[in-house]
Amino acid sequence: MKFTHSPTFKAFSEPLAKNNPVFIQSLGICSALAVTVQLKTAIVMALAMTSVTAFSSLTISAMRNVIPRNVRMIVELSVIASLVILADELLRAYLYDISKQLSVFVGLIITNCIVMGRAETYALGNPPLRSFMDGLGNGAGYGMVLITVAFIRELLGAGRILGFPVVPQFFYNHGYMNMGFMQLAPAAFIIIGLLVWLQKTLMKN
Repeated sequence: MKFTHSPTFKAFSEPLAKNNPVFIQSLGICSALAVTVQLKTAIVMALAMTSVTAFSSLTISAMRNVIPRNVRMIVELSVIASLVILADELLRAYLYDISKQLSVFVGLIITNCIVMGRAETYALGNPPLRSFMDGLGNGAGYGMVLITVAFIRELLGAGRILGFPVVPQFFYNHGYMNMGFMQLAPAAFIIIGLLVWLQKTLMKN
């Protein structure tokens, strides 16, 4: 039980719900609209984002005592950009089709406020392991939102999950139609709004 109350565990667990970067801090919403049409791309984006956030926080925390204060943001951006380039190259090498679908959004992780925010506000003032867990938790919290939104949009908008049909043909034969609106960006806004409402309702209880 002591472990669950440790600062390291809290650094990981709080961003999953209590201080979720999308629900509470309203960060990373743009990519939540752009890459959640299909569950497959959302999962890959979530993994890329989580990896960059966790390892950038770890690296910057390990370097925090030797980074001059007046160039700290340049150093942070250099670390983050290097990790994003590495993630993009790995996707191009091993998941080229998904990399094409994600287009510029992997590269735009560099500008994501979650990554820079955790480096600037947390990693510079905390030890490496705790900073790594904080980055991992924030990336996972962001990824959970992405995957949930994508699951709903692909299921209702295309009748598929991970590209595989899940709605029986019987329903289509009796008048069922996919909700084309779910393929549009406004649908993601609505789903995120409903998830924020659900999260706040559950946290009150």
